[in-house]
Amino acid sequence: MSKILNHFITATLLVLFFVSPVAAKKKRILVFSKTAGFHHGSIKVGMAAIQKLGLENKFEVDTTVDARKFTSKNLNQYAAIVFLNTTGDVLNAEQQATFEQYIKSGGGYVGVHAATDTEYEWPWYGKLAGAYFINHPKIQMATLNVINRNTIATKHLPEIWKRKDEWYNFKDISKDINVLITIDETSYEGGKNAPTHPMAWYHDYDGGRSFYTELGHVDESYSDPFFLQHLLGGIQYAMGIKKME
Repeated sequence: MSKILNHFITATLLVLFFVSPVAAKKKRILVFSKTAGFHHGSIKVGMAAIQKLGLENKFEVDTTVDARKFTSKNLNQYAAIVFLNTTGDVLNAEQQATFEQYIKSGGGYVGVHAATDTEYEWPWYGKLAGAYFINHPKIQMATLNVINRNTIATKHLPEIWKRKDEWYNFKDISKDINVLITIDETSYEGGKNAPTHPMAWYHDYDGGRSFYTELGHVDESYSDPFFLQHLLGGIQYAMGIKKME
């Protein structure tokens, strides 16, 4: 009887291995950039930059603006889904449920810049992303403080990082996020999240992994080695192929 039971357990584990999105993680990601609001001109160069990161780091990259790709069969091909400058209401109720199940089954999420300007009527998504966008001042130089330099997304960065971008103010900032980078509101005009204004973070959420970086509005971000390594670290964490710390 014990041999039969052992064979049954082995067979069951094999089935789970082949159907579970956690176990079936291929080195493949999906970059999703549908917009139902403002359309960032940097999406095109962002897609190309992530595809190049994939080539250089041995993972495959698919891109889409088609929300109909959010089916269980399709999403389960991917180790992580990148929301690249998405805006507005981009998924219907069925697609939202599918994406929730993907994350609950161990999938990964990466939000870039306007990913927090997305799905305001879907509270689960807001908690996954870690915050929602409120507004932003004009594009300008500012000083970033890399407060955790012990991660794959930040260890290459200077402690004080000065750069030009579009700096978001946030609402509904989750208390569960692990903040990596903050912005010094005295270094630019228009900040509204003092005293601690997060710009990049990660957290485990609802069975999956989530990484968000506010950076990535301007085209120049996607040719900046510092930013690209930062983004790569977040992708690798979300894929589950490397630990963040």
